[in-house]
Amino acid sequence: MRILRTAAELATLAKLRAKAELVLVPTMGALHAGHLDLVRQAARRGPTVVSIFVNPTQFGPGEDFAAYPRDLDADCALLEPLQVAAVFAPAAEVMYPREGGVMLQPGPRARGLCGARRPGHFAGVLTVVAKLLNLVRPDLAIFGRKDAQQVLVIAELVADMCYPVRLIDAATVREEDGLALSSRNRYLDAEQRERAACLWRALATARALLDAGERSAAELVAAMRATMSPVDELEYVEVRQVPDLGRIQQASGRILLAVAARIGPARLIDNLVLEVAPSAVTECSLLGDLTEG
Repeated sequence: MRILRTAAELATLAKLRAKAELVLVPTMGALHAGHLDLVRQAARRGPTVVSIFVNPTQFGPGEDFAAYPRDLDADCALLEPLQVAAVFAPAAEVMYPREGGVMLQPGPRARGLCGARRPGHFAGVLTVVAKLLNLVRPDLAIFGRKDAQQVLVIAELVADMCYPVRLIDAATVREEDGLALSSRNRYLDAEQRERAACLWRALATARALLDAGERSAAELVAAMRATMSPVDELEYVEVRQVPDLGRIQQASGRILLAVAARIGPARLIDNLVLEVAPSAVTECSLLGDLTEG
């Protein structure tokens, strides 16, 4: 497994790209089992590059950029057994060679949800993802479904700017009590960690109502809100259409149940993507019917 740090070193990936599809798994490090699941899925598809870069432009004032955990040696130790071709771990100067450079502006899918709570966040996400796609030139990129709005905003970028890359959203990996794995979970103490499980309980409650025939978005939101009383600050509870993330009154077709809250020092998000038909409700992908195996 090679560790690459510059654009020039990425040129060595040409030989891999000539033989098979090159797969990119973008991360900010602080790797956990959810990231490793993405990497395993990527490695089954072709030579895999994992990027590790804590992107400063997606953090707003007062957010946790300085505190975000960084341990490249530990991350590489986790990746070593997983058939990773290379780790791209650039310095900030490689990704942002000058201050005040070009930044990309997101499309309409960035409105609301996390986009409303974190002004400028998705501009930073799209800018760094565009740079990674240009530098690595992957055929395929894999993202975690937990960051549902981010995935859909990136898909909008890829479609509108004609990037020659396919995207896959991989299912969220969860703890036994349903809490979605996140690098920010390590900010929680034992009591906060126990309370954090209410995010999943809220989603599961709404899913049960849908299974029982409820289709009113207002009723689903009310049920989720009632389940999230243990949080310190409730940021949003939403039911949105996929892929455009428009507001809806009745759940049908592909929908997103989305929650965000603060518990102690951590801002946590979670979601469920569901296909709602008259006779059945099934969990599904954000981006289509691609298999995840």
